[in-house]
Amino acid sequence: MPSVLKLCGGGYMNASLKPVQAQAQAERQARIDLAACHRLADHFGLNEGIDNHLTMLVPGQSDRFLLAPFGLHWSEVRASDFMVIDFAGQITGGHGPVEDTALFIHAPVHRLARRARCVLHTHMPNATAMGMLENPRLEMVVQSALMFHDDIAYDTNYNGLAFDKSEGERMARVLGEKSVLMLGNHGVLTIGETVPQTFERLYFLERAAQAQILALSTGRPLRPIAESIVQSTLAQFGSGAKVGGRDRADLHFEALKRLLDRRQADYAS
Repeated sequence: MPSVLKLCGGGYMNASLKPVQAQAQAERQARIDLAACHRLADHFGLNEGIDNHLTMLVPGQSDRFLLAPFGLHWSEVRASDFMVIDFAGQITGGHGPVEDTALFIHAPVHRLARRARCVLHTHMPNATAMGMLENPRLEMVVQSALMFHDDIAYDTNYNGLAFDKSEGERMARVLGEKSVLMLGNHGVLTIGETVPQTFERLYFLERAAQAQILALSTGRPLRPIAESIVQSTLAQFGSGAKVGGRDRADLHFEALKRLLDRRQADYAS
């Protein structure tokens, strides 16, 4: 028997097919997770009509990303809906309209930000409201804010709609090595290496912003957390990042997908 063939499941399979199958499975999982991300963003009220965009680099690729066709509401996005778009804006898989700001924000950020395999851009209400303030900073006054300590970049120069790549490139430069970009008078952008990790940042950023706005609405001053406690809590976050050997963000995202499985199982189709 030729060495390239391997017994598998009662038959023979060319061993060279294994990487192809693994790639297909990785893309399938990325599609399911990104579809779940859209549904969950809608569930938590993080979306705005049919606008904003959530994207993920195709697994194994560094120059093309998954994008939902413009016009779909996030509550109806399915794994099979995603187009594959290269950094020049060409559709290399799937079909549908590509909205300009999706290309001109997401392609440059994917290309220029080192850890931006997943890029989530929303106009979620509380974090967007923070960006409308003269001082848009997320203050270290609540536990959920501490996970963002020194990991937020602030863009205070709103520059209109991103109708060319220079605006997305400018955003990527402001983001730098941070994981979160607060876009003044606009919205927010989070990046990460996986969908669960990036959605975790989006979710808790909105929760921290909501808590700060609620506290400010009382008209009473915020009570800061001492820097020594901030630093020790950051160390605790690091040591507690895994539970039972599993990443907290993965566990959270899997729990949220189970919620979808009970109510909107078609997201994975």
